[in-house]
Amino acid sequence: MTTDANAPWLIVGLGNPGPEYTANRHNVGFMVADLLAERIGGRFKAHKARAQVVEGRIGPPGPLNRRVVLAKPMSYMNLSGGPVTALRDFYKVPVANIVAIHDELDIDYGVLRLKLGGGDNGHNGLKSITKSLGADYHRVRFGIGRPPGRMQVADFVLKDFSSTERKELGYFVDRAADAAEALVIEGLERAQSTYNS
Repeated sequence: MTTDANAPWLIVGLGNPGPEYTANRHNVGFMVADLLAERIGGRFKAHKARAQVVEGRIGPPGPLNRRVVLAKPMSYMNLSGGPVTALRDFYKVPVANIVAIHDELDIDYGVLRLKLGGGDNGHNGLKSITKSLGADYHRVRFGIGRPPGRMQVADFVLKDFSSTERKELGYFVDRAADAAEALVIEGLERAQSTYNS
């Protein structure tokens, strides 16, 4: 799949807005987006598309340097498709240049999987984006593991990371940010060979 080399990339961290959700497992996409914004020296600003955005560039100077728009939808997770679609239209981003960073129950904590397309696996943010755009966007899937015992999935994803998990969270968020950058700069296959370990 070839895309216009000058077209921008839209990297969307998924999460819920509001201080009570900040440290939730479901908000790991926001955490990665915040780190990426820090790396490009930008600050999130409100956008009319019901999202916070930062525009900048990633990659070395030259042909691998990419224009990116980092976004955090402010619509709540299950309505992420609206802001993402509005941002795609505003910035004229091909769907193949959209990357969603999200928590993933079916992968062990801290493990990353990069992929293009596929199902939503019950993830309400992905469900909403796929309904709006189709499934052919990239995903950086950040493993959070399954809930312990009989805990409901909804309760688990809306809980903060455990104290044990928090010890390594910074490292894993950093690695997810590296993976998103590699995906945009080097392409999916090379990024997968490095990060889908």
